[in-house]
Amino acid sequence: MEAPGITRHRRPFLAPLWVSLVAALLLLGIAWAVYHDATTTVVLLVHPAEKDPGTIEDPPVSPEGEARAQRLAQMFGDPTGGVDAIYESDERRAQQTVAPLAERLHRAPTVFKADEARAAAARILRQHPGGTVLVVASGAALPQMIQELTGTDRALPDDASVLYVVSVPSVGRAHLARLRF
Repeated sequence: MEAPGITRHRRPFLAPLWVSLVAALLLLGIAWAVYHDATTTVVLLVHPAEKDPGTIEDPPVSPEGEARAQRLAQMFGDPTGGVDAIYESDERRAQQTVAPLAERLHRAPTVFKADEARAAAARILRQHPGGTVLVVASGAALPQMIQELTGTDRALPDDASVLYVVSVPSVGRAHLARLRF
């Protein structure tokens, strides 16, 4: 009669430790990739400058509005670290408000129709991740863009001296700030 063989299987002692280490490294790699790719897009939204009183359907800006447009160009006209893109609605006042800044930055603004404000907001996030974008729009276009960017429905005053700053991170929720200038 033969002696029975050893039936005990050898189990690696460090296997649970190695599996845990590999899982931790994998999770750290994923966290680093998410953190590395995380960006925040800043969208600056402004009403067009004050209009010249009159009965025209699409009036030009007033002299006070021209001064405000020049102030906007001074605020964001630094070519080294200012605005990456300019969007304007298809109204005359919006175009006249943006003109000094566009000239100073040597950039052509992107024009969108006021009734396509939500699509323009989505395009801004898609085409300018991590950038700073200035938008000049009036009427219902500005609240629609803010709603699209923040995901909330807020009542906004129609005040030309307010600058809305929306920061939209790639991870997390958007934030809205109001500044008077």
